[in-house]
Amino acid sequence: MHYTTQYNALHYTIQHTTIPYNTLHYNTLQCTAIHNTTHHITLHYNTLQYRNLRISQLNKEEDVGIYQCLASNSFGTILSREASLHIAYLEDFKTQRRSPVRVREGQGVVLLCGPPPHMGELTFSWIFNEYPSFVKQDTRRFVSQKTGNLYIAKVEPSDVGNYTCVVTNMVTKSRVQGPPTSLVLRSDGNMGEYEPKIEVQFPEALSVAKGLTIKLECFALGNPVPAISWRRVDGAPFSRKVDVSSASSVLEIPYFQQEDAGQYECIAENSRGKNSVKGKLSFYAPPHLLETPQDTQKAIDDSLLWECKASGKPKPSYKWLKNGEPLETFEDRIQVINGALSISTLTLSDTGMYQCVAENRYGRVFANAELRIIAVAPDFSDSMLKAQTLARQGGDVLIECRPRMSPRGMISWRKGKEALREISVLDNGSLRISNITKLDAGLYTCVARNQFGVASSAGALVVKEPTIITTKAAQLDVTVGESVVLPCQVSRDPSLDVRFTWFFNEQLINFGNQDSYFEKVGGRFAGDIMIRNIQLRHAGRYTCAVQTNVDSASIATDVVVRGAPGPPLDIQVDHVTESTAFVSWSPGPDNHSPISKYAVQARTPFSLGWQAVQTVPEILGRNQLAARVTDLSPWVEYEFRVLATNAIGTGEPSKPSRKIRTKDTLPRITPARVGGGGGSRSELVITWEPVPEEMQSGPGFGYVVAFRPHGAQSWMQAAVTSPDASRYIFKNESIPPFSPFYVKVGVYNNRGEGPFGPVTTIYSAEEEPSRAPSRVRAKSLSASEVELSWKPLPWSTSKRRIMGYEVRRRPYSSFEECPSTVGNKTVAVIRGLDSRTAYHITLRAYNSAGTGPDSAVVNITTKRPPPSRAPAKVMWNATNSKIILKWDQVKALENESEVMGYKVFYKQSRHNRQSVVETNRTSLELALPVDEDYIIQIKAVSEGGEGRSSRLITIPRIAGVSLFLNSDKNGYLCILILLSLH
Repeated sequence: MHYTTQYNALHYTIQHTTIPYNTLHYNTLQCTAIHNTTHHITLHYNTLQYRNLRISQLNKEEDVGIYQCLASNSFGTILSREASLHIAYLEDFKTQRRSPVRVREGQGVVLLCGPPPHMGELTFSWIFNEYPSFVKQDTRRFVSQKTGNLYIAKVEPSDVGNYTCVVTNMVTKSRVQGPPTSLVLRSDGNMGEYEPKIEVQFPEALSVAKGLTIKLECFALGNPVPAISWRRVDGAPFSRKVDVSSASSVLEIPYFQQEDAGQYECIAENSRGKNSVKGKLSFYAPPHLLETPQDTQKAIDDSLLWECKASGKPKPSYKWLKNGEPLETFEDRIQVINGALSISTLTLSDTGMYQCVAENRYGRVFANAELRIIAVAPDFSDSMLKAQTLARQGGDVLIECRPRMSPRGMISWRKGKEALREISVLDNGSLRISNITKLDAGLYTCVARNQFGVASSAGALVVKEPTIITTKAAQLDVTVGESVVLPCQVSRDPSLDVRFTWFFNEQLINFGNQDSYFEKVGGRFAGDIMIRNIQLRHAGRYTCAVQTNVDSASIATDVVVRGAPGPPLDIQVDHVTESTAFVSWSPGPDNHSPISKYAVQARTPFSLGWQAVQTVPEILGRNQLAARVTDLSPWVEYEFRVLATNAIGTGEPSKPSRKIRTKDTLPRITPARVGGGGGSRSELVITWEPVPEEMQSGPGFGYVVAFRPHGAQSWMQAAVTSPDASRYIFKNESIPPFSPFYVKVGVYNNRGEGPFGPVTTIYSAEEEPSRAPSRVRAKSLSASEVELSWKPLPWSTSKRRIMGYEVRRRPYSSFEECPSTVGNKTVAVIRGLDSRTAYHITLRAYNSAGTGPDSAVVNITTKRPPPSRAPAKVMWNATNSKIILKWDQVKALENESEVMGYKVFYKQSRHNRQSVVETNRTSLELALPVDEDYIIQIKAVSEGGEGRSSRLITIPRIAGVSLFLNSDKNGYLCILILLSLH
């Protein structure tokens, strides 16, 4: 780091480097300033126990230089990073007078600044004549911040005057002015035009640090004033961060990066020519640590490897310091390779503070780490042997022994009280026993020794019977939908718990899923599982893994699932005609059961889903992978699919083929249900059922309608171009009413005309009836019904028919008629009329041509309405053979019809058939056996019709009991039960 200060006093702090892995007291640290002068240097503690370096009475010759702080304590010494001290100052100009500068008009000129001795960054400006009039920079005038000189590309008369250079120190903020320089125009003529001459240029080679801002200056003298432009020699465009000043004399590149390096060119150009300068910018970066050593504790005789890596350009070199001094590597056990420090066979003398120093010519960085060498006697307190180690007979076991001790000593083992000699002890001291038998069980002791002491730890070895899967590996063949049990039986040591785990194609089976096909069915010592309703996707390898605290075993069972074939593949359709197509395919998977046959299906926009089709050959065997489909409809869009069948069943269909359209041909299908008749006078109406689109055999489909009167020889024809048409009307005033015609309908399309359908006979339109019905009579039947009768009109086969009659009625008080048809009758009952209402009624005949004239008007008034009151106080009693009913007489209101009698409706509750008895009294005796339940209701009868019904009366079946029921005026029922006493 570089530090520049004012030339009077410096208070600069270098923080000591904190040392981990210890609890040192900062007041034991020593911090020494490394420099050649100490007469006015003092060290001070601040509140954080940091050592501050204070320099008073700065001397710009003696105190400048590089400073480092050494921090030391009982664990070692470390060296801080370097701090470079520069002292900023700015002296006064020495020369007091300068000679005038004489130039011609149009000539370029350079006014020299010549800054005085200084240290620190300077900025320059020029005063024109007197303060505060400063020279404004533009394309003609430029002040270099590198030299301080003022450049005028082309002198004009307005430039004549005195110029003073002003220098400012950006650190000390001090400012000094040079002696003025007079600019005078010569009187011997103007300067002619000349090509640019570059006076301000940047170095041919310049190294720029990563992240710095670089400014390149370029300015030329010339007449006319030259234009300045910049470019990269490699042709690459400037990035968006590059800034060119308004006068184009300064190119600024902020935050310089590797991609900004390269050769730059400044071009000065006017009408007389051009000139250019080039300079190469190189990228450099001081070292930056990427990987640093960490504080470490090691045992004596152990080895150490510390990695130290840093980035930088140029690539950094490395060196290591120990306790602030260069690390001596003359010993073979100490090596530094590519920044990595390795020390083998560590000793107590290797303890200390280490620093990795990565440096290039642009700087250096330090990484600190402490190395402690541990020397202790063997200790098992943190790594006791397991109290009990389980092993299976015939297997191997490893009993670990990892005491803490430094240096590494000797490890020995004993069983019981006997030392073990012919044993396998690993380098780390652990004991390995192979092919274990029951005799190997016992208490084992690990004994550790080094020069500082002895320690031991013991643990028991228990030998168990091995776990063996008794089920043999097998392959199972099953069919889709079946259930299968996969066995997994074991023998094992009775003192051990066993755990079963199943895998399908190496994936764990989760038995907890609700929708799982898998179910555990084994007992305590069996791991059998059942696969219910097995599917094709369940085919594969099933592994039963058995585990105890001592050992484990596994067995695999391969399950082959046979099912219906998979869908055939690659459906192709070609060689399409008007009624056939050639379909081919590739076989799909047979799912472990050979394919026996194939079937082809087709679908059109008009079909209900997929339909089976006729093929040649008719039966498609297992090796038949193509067929000709026949009996297709011309000019219809088809899709095809294929299904395969094996002994298991028929599989999923293939994907649909691409859509194809059969070729067109002459139409073959004629319209059905040809008929007609009716219509208006002088019309022949011909109707038919349109031919469906899938039977039209091609585009441009239409109909040809042919007809001729009975007795005529030639046919008349008409074309109907709409394929959806269903009728044709021929109108001619010469057509007699209701005369017979022969009719036939044919078809055509763009390929030509097809056949005609069969000939049928229809009649032309008839005439409407010409006379009105006579002797029309009306009779009021009730408050809502009127009976109408009339004399029928004669039926004529030549011109007119009588198909029925239309009745039209309206009340006197209304003009809205209500028509209704009654068919070809002579008597009709009109219902739904209003009571006590006078009606106008007319009658007229009709046929297919229309209606005839109205009959004479008949006037009729409906009767008064029936009583609105229901029979009340209904009483009944029942014996074994009859039911006796009584009720109050119903009295009609003033506007109602008088009561003429009553109707009693009754039926058994189990049957819907209802019986009716009429009476003109208010009582009735029904000879009915009471071994059934009955439902009874009563209505008053008048000439206006039936009145309101009483409440439904239910008479229950009760043998040997007489029931008396009374209904009061509020509708409540009172029941009296008389018991037969004997």
